[in-house]
Amino acid sequence: MKKGIVDLLKGKFLVSGDAPKNWLFIIYASFLATIMIASAHSADRKVHRLAALNEEVRELRSEFVDMRSDVQRLKLESTVREAVVQDSLFPSETPPKKIKVKASAD
Repeated sequence: MKKGIVDLLKGKFLVSGDAPKNWLFIIYASFLATIMIASAHSADRKVHRLAALNEEVRELRSEFVDMRSDVQRLKLESTVREAVVQDSLFPSETPPKKIKVKASAD
């Protein structure tokens, strides 16, 4: 048991007779570890990007609600009336009349 641990620490498994098989396994395991690390970093980048986009959506939704309420306020008749008074325009005293057009018989 002690000899096996000492041989492992000295790296004898890398220079023994079946060393190519051990080297291939080490290269394969290193390759898989590299792929796993790259995949984890890619997933982390996507999670951070998703969080940033969700925050941007919340901000834009809030801005949309604010703008919509401003537009609704500006569309009110009283607001329009106040705005056109500055241009010396006043509402008509007489209500509009409906124009009826008779269809001509051709």
